[in-house]
Amino acid sequence: MILSTTPQIEGHTIREYKGIVTGETIIGANMFKDFFAGIRDIVGGRAGSYEKVLAEAKDTSIREMMQRAEVLGANAIVGVDIDYETVGANGSMLMVATSGTAVVI
Repeated sequence: MILSTTPQIEGHTIREYKGIVTGETIIGANMFKDFFAGIRDIVGGRAGSYEKVLAEAKDTSIREMMQRAEVLGANAIVGVDIDYETVGANGSMLMVATSGTAVVI
């Protein structure tokens, strides 16, 4: 499956549009409360454990979107967008949402 943030894929002609596909992942976030509260404590460094969790959530959301595209018979997704939002009471969870247009190239 080819993924692209652009509306087309260079060197390929889009033969068929299958529709919009999405993927969503919500992470229960006791750790995100700590993360957002403790972000002020991180000076000039990176929070590797948090970055790892965010990357896993993004990857899960992308995989879900790709699976939905495959069900539609697509072999590529164009116009991919990734959004991060806090949700739940007091922003206690993080949602990673991906979307794009499933196509056949």
